[in-house]
Amino acid sequence: QVQLVESGGGLVQSGGSLRLSCTAAGTVFGINNMAWYRQAPGKQRELVAGIDSDSIASYADSLKGRFTISRYNAQNSMYLQMNRLKLEDTAVYYCNAHVAMYRGVRYRDYWGRGTRVTVSS
Repeated sequence: QVQLVESGGGLVQSGGSLRLSCTAAGTVFGINNMAWYRQAPGKQRELVAGIDSDSIASYADSLKGRFTISRYNAQNSMYLQMNRLKLEDTAVYYCNAHVAMYRGVRYRDYWGRGTRVTVSS
């Protein structure tokens, strides 16, 4: 079984910063693509940022310049540094990753349960 566990969410004032973490736990052989998504109340889940196995990052256009995605492969971890947070950044943030449990098996898609970020005025 593979579990993706997010952490780092919380309450922050507008203009502040948070750093989210995602760690893959359980039986993990390898991870290729990883991404952060978010879902605000009443809205569809949207892609925030993605990072591939070579640490090449991509971002939603509206977030580029404020958010930075990174990964630390030795710990099967991914991070999202969020700066200059705005009220509209309030959402549940989800970790997504393609994970292989064993050598020679195909990579499968996994989701974390999310960590809530609330930005106040």
